[in-house]
Amino acid sequence: MAIFNWRPNSTVWTGVAIGVGLLAAPVIIPMVAAAARPVLKAALKSGYLMYERGREMFAEVSEVAEDLLEEVKSEVQAELVETKE
Repeated sequence: MAIFNWRPNSTVWTGVAIGVGLLAAPVIIPMVAAAARPVLKAALKSGYLMYERGREMFAEVSEVAEDLLEEVKSEVQAELVETKE
């Protein structure tokens, strides 16, 4: 019998998959959101800690650069005074 050999084409299966997805979405989306929250929180926390550490490192490097610049300025001033005398 030809009726038992009938197979739906791919557009029917696509529609079935979309329908099942729409039925399952209200259950799956909250589960995924609940599972993703700790991961997102950990990623944000580590990013914030890296940002703070970077600020500290930049402040230290800036301080060293300012100290070096002041040393260079004082040496140049001393050399200028020596050359005038």
